[in-house]
Amino acid sequence: MKSPDPGQPPAHLADCEPDEWASWAASLGLPRMRLAQTARHYFTHLSRSAADMTDLPAAERQRLTEKLLPDLVRPVTEQLADSGQTIKTLYRLHDATAVETVLMTYPGRATLCLSSQVGCAMGCPFCATGRLGLKRNLSAAEMVDQVRQAAAAVRQGVFGTDGPDRLSNVVFMGMGEPLANYRATVRAVRAIGRPPGSGFGISLRHLTISTCGLVPAIERLAGEGLPVRLALSLHAPDDALRDQLVPVNRRFGVARTLAAAYQYYQATGRRVSIEYALMRDINDQAWRASLLAERLCQYGTGWVHLNPIPLNPVAGSVWTASRPKMQDRFVHRLEVSGLAVTLRETRGQEIDGACGQLAAKEVLN
Repeated sequence: MKSPDPGQPPAHLADCEPDEWASWAASLGLPRMRLAQTARHYFTHLSRSAADMTDLPAAERQRLTEKLLPDLVRPVTEQLADSGQTIKTLYRLHDATAVETVLMTYPGRATLCLSSQVGCAMGCPFCATGRLGLKRNLSAAEMVDQVRQAAAAVRQGVFGTDGPDRLSNVVFMGMGEPLANYRATVRAVRAIGRPPGSGFGISLRHLTISTCGLVPAIERLAGEGLPVRLALSLHAPDDALRDQLVPVNRRFGVARTLAAAYQYYQATGRRVSIEYALMRDINDQAWRASLLAERLCQYGTGWVHLNPIPLNPVAGSVWTASRPKMQDRFVHRLEVSGLAVTLRETRGQEIDGACGQLAAKEVLN
């Protein structure tokens, strides 16, 4: 098996579907059972350490680790927030680029927000990651290994004795546009959801893929048969403003983007999340709340769940969160229309909370 794309990291077990293991093993001169044994350590025991593989011949452990589980994602910096309930980690990749994850605990669950690209090409002006531009796509294994390390941390009690003991939710909402890295994202999703031994056994219904509105990719994802939740980062209900906030809107427009999201709901039966970062005097006017409700309710109220969230500010940026009074008025307008609305909790405000801030510091320094 070759590296997924030129410039991408070495081939890794997590880049393979199980039905590809036999051919890859043969190309390496290994019995297929060795891949299965190594996969069990990686996906079930959450380890890539040769020393832990005591069921394998001692003389083969190091070679198997180097060939099948190359070191792709190395933690560099960690920041804690929210009294230890939020952990932001900066990872260094094989080519010295950097990505971030955010691991959060809530009552009864632990959620990882992972990255799918180094930087992002979407160019949203209020986004820290967008300022970096796109460096490259992550491989499926680079995404999967973010999950492995987070799952190991939760299992080892990173949130204390009263915290959850397993990673339960994964959201593709970190650095990058997951649907612009479509093939690797779908491979990662399948690996995360496969049963223990060849995957982490996390329910696909507990996975969320975020997009700024790549309509053809949304339509393609609807046909994959994966019951993952789709989260659409909308941020404005009108083309005039969304063209500025989310430049890809100039290609598709709000109406077509929402139609694709509704089609995703029809195909999968999963309610779509609408993400809406509330920005002071930019998109938080009451009339925009009414227009948003009108556009969504044309398809009914049961297909969608709205998640307004005060903008997590980026250092040095003019963009800032809505005033509480405007925020409350915006949410009320949505609620009286009959839509399901949850004002999302802002996490990590005392650290570099917005996606891409920690990596941006690393690049600039």
